[in-house]
Amino acid sequence: MTMPEHYSPVMPYIIASDAEGLIGFITEVFDAKEKLRVNREDGSPMHCEYSINGGTIMFGQASEDWKAFPCGMFVLVMDVDEIHKKAIANDATSILEPGDRGYGLASGFADPWGNQWWLNNPEAGE
Repeated sequence: MTMPEHYSPVMPYIIASDAEGLIGFITEVFDAKEKLRVNREDGSPMHCEYSINGGTIMFGQASEDWKAFPCGMFVLVMDVDEIHKKAIANDATSILEPGDRGYGLASGFADPWGNQWWLNNPEAGE
């Protein structure tokens, strides 16, 4: 089986209540890069693929047929504190303040649409 380079065997898929808002959030917070965007006739994002640190998340705009459904994601990052601060500055709610958890520096937050993001830098706890 041949997969696109930015795919992995398992990837999260979000049905977003505000896909454009989610795009802005992940771009600001994670410096996410667009890999693919397919719009509906009305211009709303039907399917998007964005890369965060080499991993891919997929999502589309909720509709009458596709109800909004949040997701939880675990993201390896170099600077947990900085990403957490960026998220809070972009209207996320802190779930777990940055700190050493015994398995590395970690934190968690919920974005404005209910998706949970769990950050970890395992090297920072060594």
